[in-house]
Amino acid sequence: MVAVDQLSSDLFAQFRDDFTGGLARLAQGAVFPSAYQGQAATETCPGHSTLLTGVRPARNGIVGNNWVEASSPREDKAVYCAEDTTDPASTRRKPVVSARHLLVPTLGEWLKQADEDSRNVAVSLKDRAAMMLGGTATDAAWWWDGEAFVTHAGRPAVRDIDTINAAIARTIATGDNPVLDRSTPGFCARFDRSFTAGPVEFGANPLAVRPGNEGDWRRSPRSDRATLAVALDQLDANRLGQRDATDVLAVSLSATDYVGHAYGTNGLEMCLQLAALDDMLGDFFGELDDRGIDYVVAFSADHGGQDAPERLVEMADPGAARFDPSLISDDLELEVRSRAGITFDRRLVYNYASEFVLDPGLSTADRPRTIEALKAILLEHPQIEAVFSEADMLATPAPDGNPQDWTVRQRARASWRKGRSGDVTILLKRGVSAVSIPGEGYIATHGSPWDYDRRVPLAFWRKGMDGFEQPVPVETVDIAPTLAALIGLDVPEGSFDGRCLDLDPGEGNTCGAVSE
Repeated sequence: MVAVDQLSSDLFAQFRDDFTGGLARLAQGAVFPSAYQGQAATETCPGHSTLLTGVRPARNGIVGNNWVEASSPREDKAVYCAEDTTDPASTRRKPVVSARHLLVPTLGEWLKQADEDSRNVAVSLKDRAAMMLGGTATDAAWWWDGEAFVTHAGRPAVRDIDTINAAIARTIATGDNPVLDRSTPGFCARFDRSFTAGPVEFGANPLAVRPGNEGDWRRSPRSDRATLAVALDQLDANRLGQRDATDVLAVSLSATDYVGHAYGTNGLEMCLQLAALDDMLGDFFGELDDRGIDYVVAFSADHGGQDAPERLVEMADPGAARFDPSLISDDLELEVRSRAGITFDRRLVYNYASEFVLDPGLSTADRPRTIEALKAILLEHPQIEAVFSEADMLATPAPDGNPQDWTVRQRARASWRKGRSGDVTILLKRGVSAVSIPGEGYIATHGSPWDYDRRVPLAFWRKGMDGFEQPVPVETVDIAPTLAALIGLDVPEGSFDGRCLDLDPGEGNTCGAVSE
């Protein structure tokens, strides 16, 4: 599984004809250019949680990167999606990384249950991506902790991880990495123009790593190169695909997401990032070829992304704007109190949606009045598309059918779970960026219920397969059942929200393996 963080279908299509490496190889397989992360919660954790579980967030429990949970031992009841909040050693700044909040098995876990010799390995720059792809039962899981690639406590660093970490440290300290420094590809030249978002100016020395700046390193192809080096190291250390068993190697590449946040999605920086990604994946697949491994690649993304509104306005999108939170301020509680006679504790998170969690001390009789007053006030805000209460979500069936045609309410329902989702959820209008004030490293984002965030590429590739293009909308939850069928893995009925996709364009049907 190769997941590229924040790679929208729009970006993949825009540069598809320019790819010559690994992305070009994938584009020759079975390609579904209109795959969907069905849910409204188009964030890293929910998005990755669908890829190898085959289950939407409403069932798998990963409703966001963060949420509020009454059972949390923390005073603020905050929960990070990839943290063991029951461990006293865990803190918000330095979490004890865990997949304990994921409520369903991943493909690698199903495989290990069926064959104890199978191995399940996950690697990512982001801990939450590795946890959501691997699950709770991994043979190895690696992620970047801000200083080095690390794994779970008690698991040894094997083979060349120390060497890789030392090379990364040198790159960050000096800003040098000649292997990745390259001239601007010709197809990127048209993006080389100045641009300003708030106080930040772009266009000079893109994707350079300033000496000592770890953030710059993450926001460059260099971090993807390092992630792939760790993945290759772990492939050899665990002899993945080199034994008489089927294994899962899940790799999430995060640099595209960091570049998208820091520079937007339509600038020179993103073009350079995707050109480098194409080269790096080509090298990575070449390493697998050299080892003689028979492998299948499933390729997709956790979500897409929206460009910075300032550039969107310049590029024929006059409706793009930044969210104005002035009407959602400290005065909001006073207004609710005035309309409903109730006070409450408020939590606002301006990412995919604002979410309110009411004071649990409110009486059963007072809660409906408070919620209705709050909904009415929020809907008066001209940039808010929809506001849903717990009652609204409970009354909404789980969506089915074509994800392209789901209503906003159905999209919200696909990522809503009682006990983890808030009492009131807010979705912003199309084109409204949740980044109210741009700054260095964060001028653009994702997380909306709109197709620029929900629609992602999906492709499957195996040596010798006959490729084809199928534009019908599918979902990322279709990946796990498709792979399970391909390898003949028997999974109990009802385990997946998705469906198997037939990867044989001829008379054969790769989805027949499960029933047989």
